[in-house]
Amino acid sequence: MSDRIAFIEQLLHRISALQSENSVFFPSGLLPSYRSNPLLAGYHRPDTNVFFTAITVFTLQQIRARLPVALQEKVDKISQSAMLHYPDFQNKDGLKTYNFYKTPKPGRSSGHFPNGRFLHRIEHFRLPDDADDTAMIYLTSQPSREDLFWLKHKLAQHANLATRQVEDSYPEYINLRAYSTWFGKNMPVEFDASVLCNLLFCIFHYNLPLDEHDFDSLTFIRSVVETGRYFREPFRCSHSYPRTVLIFYHIAGLLAAFRPEPLEPIRPQLIRDGFRLLESGLPVMDQLIVSTSLLQLGEKPPRIAVNRIPESEIRTYSFFIAGMLTASQNPLLNRMAQSRLVRMDWTCEAHSLALLLEYLVYSEPETMS
Repeated sequence: MSDRIAFIEQLLHRISALQSENSVFFPSGLLPSYRSNPLLAGYHRPDTNVFFTAITVFTLQQIRARLPVALQEKVDKISQSAMLHYPDFQNKDGLKTYNFYKTPKPGRSSGHFPNGRFLHRIEHFRLPDDADDTAMIYLTSQPSREDLFWLKHKLAQHANLATRQVEDSYPEYINLRAYSTWFGKNMPVEFDASVLCNLLFCIFHYNLPLDEHDFDSLTFIRSVVETGRYFREPFRCSHSYPRTVLIFYHIAGLLAAFRPEPLEPIRPQLIRDGFRLLESGLPVMDQLIVSTSLLQLGEKPPRIAVNRIPESEIRTYSFFIAGMLTASQNPLLNRMAQSRLVRMDWTCEAHSLALLLEYLVYSEPETMS
């Protein structure tokens, strides 16, 4: 066994070991993650959510075919354990949409912002089901064609202009019939380029028929790159992933996987932007995901010594940075949402390890067989 394969096996074993822990915070099958706010001294809480488990499984499943058979079986075992807990996050009325947190069921209250002192007591902070978690769970499980077509119809019912119009976006986008982040009949429409990429990844992956909502969503994604807005104002382009490197990672991944025609014109600009980001002095984990994206696009960025990345960088890498007020219907609260004081950083060691694996597989694919 080569040193490279041995290191990949070691990373997979670490992910599996994290998953196998069974505690009051993280049932066996879920992967531990934590929320914190650096402006609130000491605020660091275990966060029992499905999101990081689902996106970790998604990342592993995307590279599965490039791994040796024995390691593919390890990925399958991690995936199967994770899926056992998906029903806990399913819509409270049994619909096939999913929530970031455990949903209320008979005898069980809502699981929003768990393991803290105050936020879980406040109904305002209870999250609606969302397109991001739903897409990731559909991508990492085996939905029926009936469920997929149901989801497509459900998304259209909550898209922009279906019942209301997006307000917190640029004027030229307000008439796009793009998909919204949130489900729920009383929720505002929200455009998020990264969430749209995950959702469109699901739609392309299952070869669902495209309509105006899909093409308008692609138009929004293309425009935030063409205009440079995802560099200048990342929060306005992606509330849940409000950093340029994260938006870049999502867009490049969608383009590399499916080559959607509306996004092909921005391929050269994305590649230039990727190398520009690498030259800007990024932290090493940001360098890693930008490099992975460039590799997926067929480029050859400078090599990263993955085995030399400090453990502290892996454990504390924040891939998801959500505004606590973005799901509000109150215009004043929406304007306050971009303040760092009301935004949470989420970390998940297992997902960071999966990002390392992803880079290793794409950086030297010929050594994986």
